[in-house]
Amino acid sequence: MARQVTVLGAGMIGVSVAWYLVRRGFDVTLIDRQAPGQETSFGNAGLIQREAVRPYPFPRDLATLIRVLPNRQVDIRYRPGGMWRAALPLFQYWRNSGGSRYARLVPEYAALIQRCLDAHGEMIEAAGAESLVGRDGWLEVYRSADKLAERLEGARQMGAEYGVHFRHLDAGELAELEPDLTDRCAGAIHWLDSWTVADPGALVQAYARAFEAEGGRLLLGEVQDVRQDADGWQVDVDAQTHHAEDLVLALGPWSRTWLEHLGLSAPMFVKRGYHMHYAGAEGATLRHWVMDAEVGYVMAPMKAGIRLTTGAELERLEAPPHHAQLAAAEGRANELLTLGERLDAVPWKGARPCMPDMKPVVGPAPGKRGLWCSFGHGHHGFTLGPATGQLLAQMIAGETPDIEMAPYRLDRF
Repeated sequence: MARQVTVLGAGMIGVSVAWYLVRRGFDVTLIDRQAPGQETSFGNAGLIQREAVRPYPFPRDLATLIRVLPNRQVDIRYRPGGMWRAALPLFQYWRNSGGSRYARLVPEYAALIQRCLDAHGEMIEAAGAESLVGRDGWLEVYRSADKLAERLEGARQMGAEYGVHFRHLDAGELAELEPDLTDRCAGAIHWLDSWTVADPGALVQAYARAFEAEGGRLLLGEVQDVRQDADGWQVDVDAQTHHAEDLVLALGPWSRTWLEHLGLSAPMFVKRGYHMHYAGAEGATLRHWVMDAEVGYVMAPMKAGIRLTTGAELERLEAPPHHAQLAAAEGRANELLTLGERLDAVPWKGARPCMPDMKPVVGPAPGKRGLWCSFGHGHHGFTLGPATGQLLAQMIAGETPDIEMAPYRLDRF
């Protein structure tokens, strides 16, 4: 009889873990309260970011801190309640965002990012999802020549150290690729390796269908309880109990709640974000994914319209939405490309689960036989889901993982 595994969470992370497990012959049940890809995985910018070998650090320079302090920026906003509740992990995040601490983190983070295209590629092929994925890269646009030059120097280092490919576009070359952007742009970096997804939720759904086609089971329902017994793990879902020898927590920002229920802890905090879809203004089109790097939003030509995503909001997970950040992004985006009418009834809101050392938690839970973790991927859960799913499946199967996994274990804290 095949070894049974229950995976909690049907976003990009959980679906990827489940798919790689069922391919290894495990008897896998995937459980979520919503259909696959309807939470955080639904609302991202739709980028599989091979270039993102350096995790997002907390700003440490005085000029940036002064700029952020009035709390009116697009790239980051904060709420006192959210800051207070996450004070310790945010302080640790700040400490890890510079100097020798950050330098040690980068190669460990890059080791995961470098696997993202191969892992996604395997799942895309199995899911028959090629039509959802573009391979033309994306544009990181700059308004000032000085900031672009600074970023180019970092890009060259990333290319030399981690094989990242890009090209520098001056203002004229950018205009050729995106003729409807205004002349406020000094130029851009065209990241050539990274892939784009015109409907992120649909890609997760395609992966979930591939999981079911391999014999996996998808169960929709609300988890009421999780507990360990002599033979493994019991999960109560809508008054029914499901048993498995192994249990994977892949519930994104809600993973912390169930860890605490089981007597464990993780220094997780959340960065919330918003998006809205827009019609294209008459005569204006967007051909590539565009990040306005000095302001901090992304415009993406999705199937549902031009998706505008905000930066991060430091706030409590379940706090009501605050739409001023999106309104500010909309105003700044209209400086580069005239947007048409809003297409969504209300803005979408989601939350990224973040760890203070910027790396996800992937591996066994300490002191809990058969309990496994896969959460805390921050900004790059959509990018890293298949890569970390493959690595965790290797660990659960007793294989030697392709990379050293000690840097990602929960007991590192």
